[in-house]
Amino acid sequence: MKTRIGHIQFLNSLPLYHMLVKEEIILGIDLFKDSPRQLCRRLLDGQLDISPVPAIEYARHADQLFLLPDLTISSDGKVMSILLVSKVPIEQLDGKRVALTNTSATSQVLARIILEEKYGLCPDYFECPPDLGQMFREAEAALLIGDEALRVLHRPIDYHLYDLGEEWTAFTGEKMVYAVWCVRRAYALENREHVDNVSHAFQHSMEMSKEYVDLIAEEAARWDVFSKNFLKEYFTSLKFEFGQDYQQGLLVYLNKAKELGALEDVPELTFFRNSAAKKDCMK
Repeated sequence: MKTRIGHIQFLNSLPLYHMLVKEEIILGIDLFKDSPRQLCRRLLDGQLDISPVPAIEYARHADQLFLLPDLTISSDGKVMSILLVSKVPIEQLDGKRVALTNTSATSQVLARIILEEKYGLCPDYFECPPDLGQMFREAEAALLIGDEALRVLHRPIDYHLYDLGEEWTAFTGEKMVYAVWCVRRAYALENREHVDNVSHAFQHSMEMSKEYVDLIAEEAARWDVFSKNFLKEYFTSLKFEFGQDYQQGLLVYLNKAKELGALEDVPELTFFRNSAAKKDCMK
């Protein structure tokens, strides 16, 4: 039976999965595309074996999941695809309605941290699909992520744009982790060697994507509205590693989420390890 692997349907995952598929780095898998939130639900329901999930959803379900090492969707400053689009300067959003996209819980909480803790505001939030026109019928500002955010950034628009990756790093000095790759614990314990192979395949694909970023941007530009240079800038602004500095940034974010009441507890970051000496796959 093939390993069922989730694939975020946004461009932010394209560099990693492009080389994975193009170079046939790993065989015997089925890829399923969906939004980050839906991928998490499918993983927890047992419909997927390995998948990227919103970082905060890992924290909420850490007892059921192992993290794959050295693999995230992150930023160190500008991210481009996590945007707060506002009709007015951000300082004027106190008490105003803010629409939050329903596609990623991590970005929703990040927006709250920036608005409430950095700027000291108390907006009136509501959740809705990521359609800027529909959002602005009821809101003064809207959180967009992924390709919807990139489309706003790509064209001239008479609104105030706030890159929440830049806002986070300017506020905390930390990296920001948006999504992590996880494997269901039950699956990992029964399929250690295969999970290890998948993890190494992702690592190899990530390294190849860095080397061939020009080619990936050029190919993607052929079937999308974005130019090659725009996509190259975007792909190079994204970070995929998960070293100690990114782990630290994630823990800072999770602690702030807990302070907001968006998270009950901050779990230990528990990684998959294929080692007979570590039968529980713990870090």
